[in-house]
Amino acid sequence: MNKKKMIRLTALVGVATATGVVAEANQAHAATTTTTETTNQTTNASVESTQAAVDAAQSAFDTAQTSVDNAQANVTSASNNVTSASATLSSAIANKEAATPENIASATSAVSSQAVVVASASQAVSEQAGVVSAAASVQASAQAEATSASASLSSASANVASATSALSAAEAALTSDQSTAANNLSAAESAASSASAAVSSDQAAVDNAQAAVASAQAIVDAVAEVQSSDVINMSAAYITALKNYLANPSSANAAALQEVAKGADYVKELQQKFKSDASLDVVDPSDPAVQEALSVYAVNLINHLRNQYGLTTTFGASAKANVAALDFVKKYYDYENWNIFGTTGSDGQGHNKNGLDAYADQFGTSIAEDAGSGLTTWVNGKATMATTTLHNLLYAVYSDIATMLFDDGGTNNWSHAQSIFEDGTILGTDGFNNVYLGLAFDKYGYAHYELYNATEGNHLGNNAYSLDVQTAAQTLLTNAQATLASAKASLQRMTTNLMVAKAAVVAAQDQLAALENSSASDSAAVTAARTQLESAKTSYQTALATYQQKEVALEKANDELANVQASLEAAQATLATAKAKLAELEETVANLTNADQLLAAAQAAYEQAVANLTVATGNLEAAQVDLAKAEAQLALAEEAVEQAEARAEIATQVDQQLNGSNANDRQSAGQDATSLKTNGRALTATVATASAANPKRGADQGRLPQTGADNQEASAMALVGLGMLGMATGLYGYKKKKLTK
Repeated sequence: MNKKKMIRLTALVGVATATGVVAEANQAHAATTTTTETTNQTTNASVESTQAAVDAAQSAFDTAQTSVDNAQANVTSASNNVTSASATLSSAIANKEAATPENIASATSAVSSQAVVVASASQAVSEQAGVVSAAASVQASAQAEATSASASLSSASANVASATSALSAAEAALTSDQSTAANNLSAAESAASSASAAVSSDQAAVDNAQAAVASAQAIVDAVAEVQSSDVINMSAAYITALKNYLANPSSANAAALQEVAKGADYVKELQQKFKSDASLDVVDPSDPAVQEALSVYAVNLINHLRNQYGLTTTFGASAKANVAALDFVKKYYDYENWNIFGTTGSDGQGHNKNGLDAYADQFGTSIAEDAGSGLTTWVNGKATMATTTLHNLLYAVYSDIATMLFDDGGTNNWSHAQSIFEDGTILGTDGFNNVYLGLAFDKYGYAHYELYNATEGNHLGNNAYSLDVQTAAQTLLTNAQATLASAKASLQRMTTNLMVAKAAVVAAQDQLAALENSSASDSAAVTAARTQLESAKTSYQTALATYQQKEVALEKANDELANVQASLEAAQATLATAKAKLAELEETVANLTNADQLLAAAQAAYEQAVANLTVATGNLEAAQVDLAKAEAQLALAEEAVEQAEARAEIATQVDQQLNGSNANDRQSAGQDATSLKTNGRALTATVATASAANPKRGADQGRLPQTGADNQEASAMALVGLGMLGMATGLYGYKKKKLTK
């Protein structure tokens, strides 16, 4: 069936099917809803049935395709066989033409000549094989001798190693005991030296501890001596005059204060007392113990004065404040060569204010500084540093504070006294609510009294000293005495260790002397071991020479064997070539002699190959016909499935349309269906014409109208639209599926 006929048939089937479905659907709907459902089931069953036919047709098509593929392979194989048989036949014809008596006689003669060549080559191979066998025997003998020489060399090498080990042992025996004894002596002497050094170190520690005890005792004695004079008592008139001046520093109040102060004799009385004990040892003013004693002494003097003045707040002293004072004085006076008073009293640089500001910023607090002549005395108008005994330092502190009170007029304007008696402020600077004093002497001998406001942040109040001078001094002495006792105990232990170490030295010396008398036998053993080693070395050299000789012989035998084996392989290759040539000549004689038989066999094989190709070609054509039929059946089955699916879709739409209408609509639709059935041929022709004129419009009219004033007209339009839908579906809605192989 050609394509044009298939399309026309499909179109007619579409219209007829649509008409039948509409009529049946209307009749069924007019009767009962159940009948409509039955019609839908029938159309769905038709779809399933036609789909089964498609599956069967597809299976038949696949089988036919396989048959065609197999037939094509058979044709290809038969064609190749024909080609091969044709070549064989051509060769047989040529061989037949060459099979003349002359050619046969010539080929037979060539075979005979080649047989002689093969026999000669075979004889050469046999002879060379004998040569190889002899060379192999020589090589085996050389290998055995080389192996034996290698074993002898290994044994000689082992003997050398054994003799070397024996010599080492003998030498070790000769030197071990003496070396051990010498090492013991050296270790003992080293231990004795270390013990002696420890004794010397501990003796120095004892000496230092004794000096510390003496210094602490001096402090205790000095404090005990001055504790009855460690206060400065101000008269009521002085206190009144000082208060008046500090409240109103007028010239009149200054003059009144000066008048009261100049009659004081505190300095003179104390000077006499301190001078009576000028024989005490010299101390270091920067020693922490000395700093502690001096700062506590100064704070006690100041607090007693503040108490007389009517103040309840006191100054404190601490190790932290003393360390800060010593650091400040070194950094801003000693290192900068800053002489606060100068050498004449009038050429001094005064307070280092920049240094005070920098140090205050460093600690984040307020700092005030008082300074005194300290250890400096004036001889002929020039400053001279006094001997730094503890009493001189105590006197300097007392003298400085007393001078600040009673001899502080003039250019100082009583500023030192003001710094002592102010509360919460010093010289007009606020922030002195917790004052701690640090005391240090500069390299010129001048005393610096640094007044810090201690806070939790700068820790200047940490490690505060007890202001009980006598108790503090006694504690210092007790600690120094404990240190001395510990140093003496350590010295005693080190002295004992030294005695033990010296005894060990003597014992090690005795052991070394005893071993020196017993070394003769060890020396003899060493001599014997050396002789044995020399003999072993000689044997080794002999074995080495023999081994090298045998190795040369073995290498020569290996080379000879390789050469004769190469000659044998060449002879064997020549024989193989001669045999191949003989076989080729013999095959030529056979072909010429049997030319008739070979030609007949080739002719028969060729004819059979041609017959087989004819059969295979016929089978291929038959399989191709079956494949074409199966392809056509598959196309028809697929078209049937498409039509069945279209009918099912139309039935569903008609049922939906009829279910949505009232009773009158269904009656009118039934009448239209009857009319459509009666005049089916005319309607079919009309639908086909409309579809051909405008295929797209025909497809669009397949949708049923949903609204309209004339129910009868709407039903008729619905039927016509369904018919057009069926035709449009057949022509355009479903296209033939492409077949695949």
